[in-house]
Amino acid sequence: MEKYRKSVFVVVYRKTPNGIKYLILKRKLHWSGWEFPKGGINDNEEIMDAVKREIKEETGRSPLNVQSHNFYGKYKYDKKVLGRKFIGQTFSLYSAELKDDKIQIDEREHSDYLWPSYLEANKKLTYENQKKSLEIVNEALKKE
Repeated sequence: MEKYRKSVFVVVYRKTPNGIKYLILKRKLHWSGWEFPKGGINDNEEIMDAVKREIKEETGRSPLNVQSHNFYGKYKYDKKVLGRKFIGQTFSLYSAELKDDKIQIDEREHSDYLWPSYLEANKKLTYENQKKSLEIVNEALKKE
């Protein structure tokens, strides 16, 4: 039977005098391209704990103002990676604010990061489900 790993997508942002900036990370493990923080939910882990853990692992920071968004999906991994017991991931969408741009990337998974505007981030993101996630968070933040 095909199994999907439960995961979270987290659109991380910060508010600046020049508008909202979104954190995107340059992936180097398993594939290359731009993404935002995301990752699997561990067994017996509460989803909000997974969101905060992923942000901490991928940015070195603790988030402010974590919010859930009513958006879910699933995708299959691009290629087989030896030792994986899942064929893809299901995800639920969250957003989280950081107060400034100082982050510490996980150099095992990522090689670089940027804080672009919505339009710049949307152009750089690799996958459509992440572009849609960014759009949902951006619309929610515009309403605040």
